[in-house]
Amino acid sequence: MRAGGPLEDMPLLLSADDFENSLDAVREAAAGPIKGVFGPDSLTWRVDREAAIFLGAGRALLLQLAHPWVAAAISEHSKTFADPVGRFHRTFNITFTMVFGTLDQALAASRRLYRRHTAITGTLPQATGRFEAGSAYHANEVSALRWVHATLVETALQTHDLVLPALTNSEREQYWAEAKLYAALFGLRAADLPADWTSFAAYTEAMSHSDILAVSPAARDIAEQIFSGSATGLRVPRWYRALTAHLLPERLAREFGFEFGEREARSMKAALTWIRRIYPRLPMRLRAVGPYQEALARLQGDKQPDLAVRWLNRLWIGRPMME
Repeated sequence: MRAGGPLEDMPLLLSADDFENSLDAVREAAAGPIKGVFGPDSLTWRVDREAAIFLGAGRALLLQLAHPWVAAAISEHSKTFADPVGRFHRTFNITFTMVFGTLDQALAASRRLYRRHTAITGTLPQATGRFEAGSAYHANEVSALRWVHATLVETALQTHDLVLPALTNSEREQYWAEAKLYAALFGLRAADLPADWTSFAAYTEAMSHSDILAVSPAARDIAEQIFSGSATGLRVPRWYRALTAHLLPERLAREFGFEFGEREARSMKAALTWIRRIYPRLPMRLRAVGPYQEALARLQGDKQPDLAVRWLNRLWIGRPMME
């Protein structure tokens, strides 16, 4: 990786030229205008279509919040608490469109994300980990983008393998190769990323032990409001809190104030036993997220998905079809 590597904290801002160069790389490697960036033969579609990967949504969010720059950006610039459902829909409209949309849709979603990130800058209100109070943060900073991308990739495979047959080592390498193309939609270049799955796993492990990740008061406050249900009006089940704590690095779970004793372990185990028994037997019509099903309809020549898929899309992205 280029200067400003994974365990360095020197800000390296993503330039507009770097971003456009990354999108050029996406165009060259994409499956096709209608298939989109990845297409139906990709491992990305096979893994990311599964609703089961949302078992790891809490983990991915907390790992992102554990980066002080990300926590400050969400605390100071996000409408998470004022409109939590809207934020969920906006986030997944962009991410699912980048994965399952046409090539033009994916590139347009990427540009919307870049513009949104460009406007998010500020300073840390207090020292956290290795970062000093008053130090600047930027959402379009390479190392922060790399970490957010890493949490999505690692968590998707981890939770996929909780309930479905685990990917082989060669499949993990393929998934990571595709994930680097996904990273390019964030503006990250190949030089910004680990070269292979083994290097990627080493990067995430090193990050989990580094003082780059440290849970700030803002991060704890966001986590508490989400997991207590005060932000959404829906209390998170005990088993899901337990699963999230179990999937986190022990140090970070402790800093967030999560407990994982015998009671939590029993709750998690009982839920996973049921999910592992039922989920693989569900028809793909129920298992797959709406945008994936919309993509399949598009490949079959349908101008719009059927009513059931449009309803699913409203659940996942807050609108009947991807933009």
